[in-house]
Amino acid sequence: MSKMLSFAVVSFMIYGTLFVGNAQAADVVMTSAQQQNLGVSVAPIGKNSFFNSRNFPAEIVVPVGQERVVSAPQSGLIDQLYVAAGQSVKKGQPVAHLNSPDLLTLQRDYLQAATQHRLATKSLARDTELLKDGIIPQRRYLETEGMHDEAGAALAQRKQTLRLAGMSDAAISKLRPETGMSSGITLTSPIDGQVLEQMVTTGQRVDMAMPLYRIGNLNRLWLEIHAPLEGLPFVKVGMPVNVPKLQASGKLIAVIRNVNKADQTLHLRAEITSGTEKLSPGQFVEAVIGLGGEAQYFSVPKSALSRQGAETIIFVQIKNGFSPVKVKVISEQGADAVVDAKLKGNEKIAITGISAIKGAWLGLGGE
Repeated sequence: MSKMLSFAVVSFMIYGTLFVGNAQAADVVMTSAQQQNLGVSVAPIGKNSFFNSRNFPAEIVVPVGQERVVSAPQSGLIDQLYVAAGQSVKKGQPVAHLNSPDLLTLQRDYLQAATQHRLATKSLARDTELLKDGIIPQRRYLETEGMHDEAGAALAQRKQTLRLAGMSDAAISKLRPETGMSSGITLTSPIDGQVLEQMVTTGQRVDMAMPLYRIGNLNRLWLEIHAPLEGLPFVKVGMPVNVPKLQASGKLIAVIRNVNKADQTLHLRAEITSGTEKLSPGQFVEAVIGLGGEAQYFSVPKSALSRQGAETIIFVQIKNGFSPVKVKVISEQGADAVVDAKLKGNEKIAITGISAIKGAWLGLGGE
């Protein structure tokens, strides 16, 4: 069988040289009968499915680090709300007022710790002078110094507890036994942004750490894109991304190598920096990835590829035979490969009998 095939190839090469003048020097002239004898078959070249439709489903989300939750620092009663969902807020702006009896206990403990610290400071100052005059022993001074340090640590702890309870340093510094204590806490926005969600109502009782508001900075937004898995070899960080219907744009910032098990899609993340005012978190849109206008990607059977040194070639059918076309292999999966080639997309390529065509092509080139 191999002798017959070799004879057919040689016969073709001799026959083919008669038609070199009627075809391009690099073309392989081959009649239909010769193709059939050599086992050559052709098939239409296929456009890569990932690039046929560049509109991908995506969801708008708030980037990590640009969203905050205002929660109740103590259990109590929400007696006043100052903002609602959709309103813009500034950092430090009051958003709600909480009435908490537990806050009175914390303030009392702080005032007691402050009193103990003042007494310990006076005792330390007195014993320092007595030690200099030699009236008291070193041991007593060290005991007084230790009591002063313990009182300072207790005061710092009580102060930090009040901070966690929602009191500002300015309000804490004003606490005095003679001025009385307050059970009310004014809660403020931790960032500039927009109130995305209001989770409580006026008059509602809340527990410690219960969320009250969700606030987000919407100057930049993320686009969570779901694309076909076969697109992994083509997408790269930095590629432009657009939302055409809303005139928003940005760039790809992450290619997350974690495939969705349900639909086998690739997870991409883009950052939208232009036109964010037209987008809202939770919104579903269609995104377009700028993959480059010059590159053209096609799906071909791996059997159609022919290696010649460092180059890869496919044989495109022409009127009198085949024309070799250089391609760049982008990826290979299973029995198919994706190539970058300068083709129109309506061509037919040889998928079997490649060795015979290549042998004839090399023979022609060498003559």
